[in-house]
Amino acid sequence: MILNLAKAIATVGGIGYIRKGSGTFASLATCILWYYFLRGKGGFNPVLIAIVFAVIALGIWSATLLEKIWGKDNGRIVIDEVAGMCVSLIALPINLRNVLLGLVLFRLLDITKPLMIRRSESLPAGWGVMADDLLAGIFTNLILQAVSKSGLW
Repeated sequence: MILNLAKAIATVGGIGYIRKGSGTFASLATCILWYYFLRGKGGFNPVLIAIVFAVIALGIWSATLLEKIWGKDNGRIVIDEVAGMCVSLIALPINLRNVLLGLVLFRLLDITKPLMIRRSESLPAGWGVMADDLLAGIFTNLILQAVSKSGLW
């Protein structure tokens, strides 16, 4: 029962079982839901921040459990992309422009893993699975905040 729950969470309801591009599909699904439920809103929302922290905690828990079965940072685990994408968009005006730019920037940073992002994968268990995506999300959010406030976009 617990293992099935961990698999459902880690694979985001099965998206992780898609053979090619499961991380991109999980990120895209997050963007679609984020935009659908939050468009026209944005800024600091304590309830949304609590939800994002819950996603992060569930991701660490499920990734830690499943690493013992599937191995280190298995591609089926995509809850980390969901958490990173949420961090990318938190406290920003939710409009199509920010969501699309956030998706592109997040996936670029998640795939290329510049700066200290790659090193964060060496953290133990579920922390390492989640950390690189969370850092990619933080960097994406900082870029989007700067662009949003600059008036250039």
